[in-house]
Amino acid sequence: MINVAIADDHQLVIDGIQLMLNPEADMQLTLSAVHGQSLLDQMEDAKVDIILLDVNMPVLNGLETCKKIRAIYPKVKILGLSMMKEVSLIKLMLQNGANGFLLKNAGKDEVVDAIRKVYDGQNYYSAEVAEIVMSSLGSNNSKDKTVSPFPQLSRREKQVLQLIVDEFTTAEIAEKLFISFGTVETHRRNILSKLGARNTAGIVRIAVEYGLL
Repeated sequence: MINVAIADDHQLVIDGIQLMLNPEADMQLTLSAVHGQSLLDQMEDAKVDIILLDVNMPVLNGLETCKKIRAIYPKVKILGLSMMKEVSLIKLMLQNGANGFLLKNAGKDEVVDAIRKVYDGQNYYSAEVAEIVMSSLGSNNSKDKTVSPFPQLSRREKQVLQLIVDEFTTAEIAEKLFISFGTVETHRRNILSKLGARNTAGIVRIAVEYGLL
């Protein structure tokens, strides 16, 4: 029996995967989570063979979750899952240890086939993903800029992010940008959500690691 887990912040996607797997005699949905940290917490007490891992999630995003799973559970297989087709995002998931990548427009047959192949030790990339990656190999050059895999930050959020990285307090940021304390906190929460970070230290690490500034 293939024990499948899914982490996705949309319940509709989780329910859809459940419906896809129900008729399959050789696989079952063992656990589901709405963000990466919840997935990691549940994995401590559950048997998981393969994970369908959404990339953009709150609290802990798929990129960071993938890296942690690969370090803690090296035998668990990971299939990246996303609506987005950015080359940089796909490459980062693969660099962080994913065994394949599916777009969310994949049908039931493709999802089930991907799970079986990855479980058997193969890598799996949907035809569209493979085409995207191969096209990028032919067009890459030293002048290309890496596209952020995270949702785009607004101009104000980037200003707040820069000041957070520069170790300004919330009160100092408010004074410097001529906005209220509460507005800064709202921007901070939005940044946390968009980057899938848990705290200020996570914001700083992700901003530096992925060149967001």
